[in-house]
Amino acid sequence: MKIVMLDRNSIGMDIDTSMFGKFGEYEEHETTTLEKSRYFIQDADVVIFNKTRMNEETLKDAKNVKLLCVTATGYDNIDLPYCKTRGIAVANIRDYSTPAVVQHTFALALYVLERLSYYDEYVKSGEYSNQLGFSNFDEKYFELAGKTWGIIGLGNIGRGVAKVAEAFGCKVIYYSASGNHISTEYEAVDFDTLLAQSDIISIHCPLSDRTRNLMNLEAFKKMKKTAVLVNVARGPIVNEEDLYTALAEDMIAGAGLDVLSKEPMEKCNPLGRIKDGRKLIITPHMAWASVEARTRCMEEVYRNIEAFVKGEVRNRLDL
Repeated sequence: MKIVMLDRNSIGMDIDTSMFGKFGEYEEHETTTLEKSRYFIQDADVVIFNKTRMNEETLKDAKNVKLLCVTATGYDNIDLPYCKTRGIAVANIRDYSTPAVVQHTFALALYVLERLSYYDEYVKSGEYSNQLGFSNFDEKYFELAGKTWGIIGLGNIGRGVAKVAEAFGCKVIYYSASGNHISTEYEAVDFDTLLAQSDIISIHCPLSDRTRNLMNLEAFKKMKKTAVLVNVARGPIVNEEDLYTALAEDMIAGAGLDVLSKEPMEKCNPLGRIKDGRKLIITPHMAWASVEARTRCMEEVYRNIEAFVKGEVRNRLDL
């Protein structure tokens, strides 16, 4: 059996992938174009990939492909009907990055809430060495204890965030855009109530027709002026032009983003005009990417292939 991994760099060159050689011939490519991908997988039995689109154009000459292993939970870049006509199995991975994303959610929120960019620069600039007193609190910050943490999307990551927020002393409420996640542990509210009551709102739901542009100017106007928004889900859930307006006009206190509508970030993105770290922090889609999470990712792919070889169904999509 021949296994070909595309987009190798998307998982990081520091993560071991040698275990795939146990199944037979293993070949990997750091980065690929569509044209190169078509060539690389011509004689592959299994394809491991992340962002490469898997459709008829990519797969038509790959007559041996029996299994597609996406190194992610989402599979919107796969033409599932076409795979069904070809009898190609598709396997994704689940829950590998939950601890990392939960952790990063709080890193973003606390960075904005505690005005860490200001105080970091205050010390590094030498101003702290020049002051008389031992402490400085020019920029006010507030405790999480007693605040309301609103969650959009109460899946595994959302529930993980809820537990940590409770440990900080927050009241947790949630809004389920799909209506699929119902909890007896936390209070379910409608969207307007979540906007009005939350001191922090974190987004953990999938991108869908219901959630695209969910956070728009109308939504920002309904939030507290002291509220902070965190998005570690999908970029298009937040209307970036409207978020720029909300931050520039002090409709909300700040935002922490790990995802954007187009990645890498476009130079024309309006959020790039906000240089004040007290209001906005943007990280380059790395909330999922702890060393442990990326290692688990490859281990899950390995187990998916192992199960397929044994004739077992594991993380296989129902086509």
